[in-house]
Amino acid sequence: MAEPGVTQQTAAAPADAAGLDGPAARSPLAGLLGPMGGPVTIEEHPLLAKISLRGDAADPAFLAGAEAALGLALPTEPLSFVADDAVRIHWIAYDHWMIYGAEGTEHDLLAALAGRLDALHHAAVDVSDYYTVIRVSGAKARALLQKGSPVDLHPRAFWPGKCTGTVFHHAAVFLAQTAELEDGGATYDLQIRWSFARYLWDYLVDGAREWRAA
Repeated sequence: MAEPGVTQQTAAAPADAAGLDGPAARSPLAGLLGPMGGPVTIEEHPLLAKISLRGDAADPAFLAGAEAALGLALPTEPLSFVADDAVRIHWIAYDHWMIYGAEGTEHDLLAALAGRLDALHHAAVDVSDYYTVIRVSGAKARALLQKGSPVDLHPRAFWPGKCTGTVFHHAAVFLAQTAELEDGGATYDLQIRWSFARYLWDYLVDGAREWRAA
């Protein structure tokens, strides 16, 4: 846990981003295409702001300060997330949250958190250049992810607003369901380290081939 006043840190950019000023301008999946047609789509959301926040969920001052900074109360229910038009906040552990914001907002988010939490024990770290997010959506999205993940994604066990850490064919991912679709399908976001992003992308695209439109 950081000492009071130690608020902002920035994760090291990956090697292919060396020399760039600020977040990498080109993702590890830039230029790759997902399945063409069929009941599942795969797309990258590469440059979201991503802030890792740690603090004491039992401290009312910490919870109030984070809510004032972010405009949303931190979720304290395990395996859940909350969202509005500006941010999405995922529960990672009892003292850990992952915050998503629009591209380019990472510095504003850190500044807001610093302004409200500077006197409290906490850590806020910019990890925007460490992870990317792959969105899988469609009637067969659930079936595709079940090919490689042990998490039970049946609607009775996992629904919009749920999130969890898991694996997909040995790659560590953080999985969130953002929508249930009218056709019985769903939309999921998979957060993955940049260094494993191509590995995960190739598995997803290959796994979707059985449903490719003729």
